[in-house]
Amino acid sequence: MNDHIHSGDSGNPGAEHGELGDAEYSEFMELAAQEGFDLEDVEGAIGEAGHGPLPVLAVVGRPNVGKSTLVNRIIGRREAVVQDKPGVTRDRVTYEAEWAGRRFKLVDTGGWEQDVLGLDASVAAQAEYAIETADAVVFVVDSTVGATDTDEAVVRLLRKAGKPVVLCANKVDGQSGEADATALWSLGLGQPHPVSSLHGRGTGDMLDAVLEALPEAPEQTFGTTIGGPRRIALIGRPNVGKSSLLNKVAGEERVVVNEIAGTTRDPVDELIELGGTVWKFVDTAGIRRRVHLQEGADYYASLRTAAAVEKAEVAVVLIDTTESISVQDQRIITMAVDAGRALVVAFNKWDTLDEERRYYLEREIETELGQIAWAPRVNVSARTGRHMERLVPAIETALAGWETRVPTGRLNAFLGELVAGHPHPIRGGKQPRILFGTQAGTRPPRFVLFASGFIEAGYRRFVERRLREEFGFDGTPIHISV
Repeated sequence: MNDHIHSGDSGNPGAEHGELGDAEYSEFMELAAQEGFDLEDVEGAIGEAGHGPLPVLAVVGRPNVGKSTLVNRIIGRREAVVQDKPGVTRDRVTYEAEWAGRRFKLVDTGGWEQDVLGLDASVAAQAEYAIETADAVVFVVDSTVGATDTDEAVVRLLRKAGKPVVLCANKVDGQSGEADATALWSLGLGQPHPVSSLHGRGTGDMLDAVLEALPEAPEQTFGTTIGGPRRIALIGRPNVGKSSLLNKVAGEERVVVNEIAGTTRDPVDELIELGGTVWKFVDTAGIRRRVHLQEGADYYASLRTAAAVEKAEVAVVLIDTTESISVQDQRIITMAVDAGRALVVAFNKWDTLDEERRYYLEREIETELGQIAWAPRVNVSARTGRHMERLVPAIETALAGWETRVPTGRLNAFLGELVAGHPHPIRGGKQPRILFGTQAGTRPPRFVLFASGFIEAGYRRFVERRLREEFGFDGTPIHISV
């Protein structure tokens, strides 16, 4: 959530009104003018909140070539995720960046553990994830070392993918290093851009090349074809029963099921009819069979899960009720929420629980999953097929919440009553007020609120809770920028 109003171009010419119609937009701007806001700032904030998906740039390369340093240089700071819950903090892989007035998402594939499956597999995993989700790729090579066999392997993957690639020859700290950089023409990826991500030398020219490679705004990859099947990512820790669940809803053995965690090797897209509708299910375990390298398997799974979540509209998170809810379960849920996807939580193996375990599980759900109390919950058994029919209504509920839009007039009437009944606490002798707001976008719902001062996180959570009570939004994260 942003605490400040950004001005400037949203980088997406079609989104400057967010999803507001012309009449609603004019009425809203009039309101902003009356309150004395700079209209350019207001337009920038709406454009930013309503932009829809930003183009994605992935930074790939083998370990120790300076990917993370380059990412920090581009975003101008080191970021980490903050959540209102201890123990959920994890290194974040996706950042928002801006260059020359255009905004894009930056994926640092260096934040993952290195060498967990042997060098080649690790690099292949990173490059594959980057390729799956990116619109363009920055390939970082250490110019002081030159092109290695591993670099050549990444080049082959990039060629196969056919995505635009900008070649970054890193660690060129002065004139003497320029010759090392020119040697990288041999990779066949075009001009190497000599850069020192440590000192910032040459990064501007490289980013200009990146902007040429990135699309203005990517086409929405889901929901574009009218009547096309909605995409559902089935996600969860290894061995929670994702493949069994997919087989059960498909009514046949489509996916290999095995006691060994991590049997599923590649995401399998399945068109399945359920509740009279055809859905596209993606089974996303995606872990190599090297099970003895548990971190490696988990690492690879996270890459593939993240790629599948990016492509889906709804994430169904499967949780094994026979075990305690783990940090890994919470990470997977956070991944889906951060990606802005509709969310359903399915508790598997429910039929095997005794009274005592059920009691403790309910307590766990309250404490560990309190931050997603808004997500529809289904208790199922993938083995016996019990309660499978409840899955479709839960998915439909989440999708409806994800696409809900509140008209500006109705939203402001609600905000007026809310502020009158529950004003923001006084801080430092001042009482900030929410003056007015609008919903700039859907999928997920994105709101922009305009206030007379800093609105603290606790009050924003209160506003979000009341928005949900008033307008529903079941099964969807809500983005609120102030």
